[in-house]
Amino acid sequence: MPSFVIVIFGLCGFSFGWFVYSKFIAGKIYRLDPNFVTPAHQIDDGVDYVPTNKFVLWGAHFTAVAGAAPIVGPAIAVYWGWVPALLWVTFGSIFFAGVHDMGALWASTRHGAKSIGALSSDVIGKRASALFMVIIFLLLVLVNAMFATIIATDMVIFPTSVFPAWIAIPVAVAIGILIRKKFNLLLISVIGVGILYFSIYIGSVMPLELPGNIFGLGPNGNWIILLFIYAGIASMLPVWLLLQPRDYINGAQLVLGLIVLYTAVFIALPDVTAPAFNPNLGEDTPPLLPILFVTIACGALSGFHGIVSSGTSSKQLSNEKDARFVGYLGALGEGSLALITIVAVTGSLYAATGADWDAIYSSFSGGPGQAGFIEGGAMLISTGWGIPNAFSQTMLAVMVVLFAGTTMDAGLRLQRYIIQEWGNIYNIKALKHNIISTLLAISACLALAFGVSAGGYPGDGGALIWPVFGGTNQILAAMTLLLISVYLLRLGRSAKFILAPMIFILTMAFWASAWYIVRHYQTAQWELVIIEILVMITSIMVMLEALSVISKLKSGEIALDDADSKSGSDAVTTGD
Repeated sequence: MPSFVIVIFGLCGFSFGWFVYSKFIAGKIYRLDPNFVTPAHQIDDGVDYVPTNKFVLWGAHFTAVAGAAPIVGPAIAVYWGWVPALLWVTFGSIFFAGVHDMGALWASTRHGAKSIGALSSDVIGKRASALFMVIIFLLLVLVNAMFATIIATDMVIFPTSVFPAWIAIPVAVAIGILIRKKFNLLLISVIGVGILYFSIYIGSVMPLELPGNIFGLGPNGNWIILLFIYAGIASMLPVWLLLQPRDYINGAQLVLGLIVLYTAVFIALPDVTAPAFNPNLGEDTPPLLPILFVTIACGALSGFHGIVSSGTSSKQLSNEKDARFVGYLGALGEGSLALITIVAVTGSLYAATGADWDAIYSSFSGGPGQAGFIEGGAMLISTGWGIPNAFSQTMLAVMVVLFAGTTMDAGLRLQRYIIQEWGNIYNIKALKHNIISTLLAISACLALAFGVSAGGYPGDGGALIWPVFGGTNQILAAMTLLLISVYLLRLGRSAKFILAPMIFILTMAFWASAWYIVRHYQTAQWELVIIEILVMITSIMVMLEALSVISKLKSGEIALDDADSKSGSDAVTTGD
């Protein structure tokens, strides 16, 4: 199968989603209003609430939600064959992810930019809010712990990525200051990306490695500690100083990298000779149905996106109409990353190595993972554009590291918000403190990162955490879609376009989580069993609360909301 056929199939689907389906949802269902006064303008505190240019916000939102997950998930899932992965990435992005992300951003904006957890108190009830926040906090712990192990692994395997990954921090700070001073956005974007790519060249000829005795945990463990020190500091800085410009410049780098990868497909024209459906699955391979839908989470649908949409992006949305551009197009951007990952692994990597598919993917958990994307993508770029393989490999390794790093920045900030919300709810003064709440968030993440181990070295449990992250992620996505549905019903609108994907993904996620609970019980991974059971129980309780509200709406016990008639300032309540 020519790889460009796969690319055209996916891009045509994404085009339909953007030009047709997203317009329908934005105009007829969510009814985005350009005259609504958003919380970014209403509050505008210069720290978290900052009215932001939609292109800058798209870049910040895109890189915060993308991370390494749309690379890792598809790179694992193609073990079943490239067809199931392609179909879920394409249709999941159009009908699930885009609707979910735009909806979470819109609903949060309509409620003072509250997080999904706090928003559920207004829409469903206080009990639902408390339960929602437990699910969200557990997912964030999983995300941050897992991404720290992924970044650490990449920095050890690809030491050429170390210099450019860290030089991106001062570059982002400089860009943030210049944007704040109203410098020309295009000019500073070009200069920033130029510096970043020059640093990639330096890194490709100057690999850096950590001394193994810094913390006595080996190279992977040492990197994990340093990453959390950085992320903790970054999460407490004003969003305009580091988080926003770093995400923006990373987004620009990602767009450029995607252009290079996609054009390389049409120049090199590699064939995808990997199996469309793998007939030689290992004995311990999880079943395609339902595990596919939690293996590819980001890149098709992700509950984490709802946290970012409501936790940070809604606080920066300058115009409500921008929710379609930032939310839906951000989901399609992540889908495009997942799509090119499928091609890079099943086409370029497989063809270039000349090895049997079984040799590359010895088992479901024995594939190359994100390293397969880096190596396969580098081969694709080198073949198509003639760029040296060392530079191409470093560029893609840096892409993975930067995206995972920006997700950690946002993730720890969001964990801090939740802990501080608990401090407000239960009147615990210590939890409201920035440093204390951040340290508590980091401690929970480190406990999981080092507490779950595959038995090799400290911090090697990323592959074990992944399926738990996937199941929890999709359950949260279903809960967010349920919340949006209830809000639409309260407004007297149709919710069928939101309820349909909610029911599907909830079924798949519960089924997959139950399957993994049995497996983790058999292998005595008790931390993971506890998290999975806790997430399932709390999500069931949220559903019961939501069903109670829907029943009362139908019986007339709860009157329909009249939010559309309110002015922006009237509709906006207090923020987090």
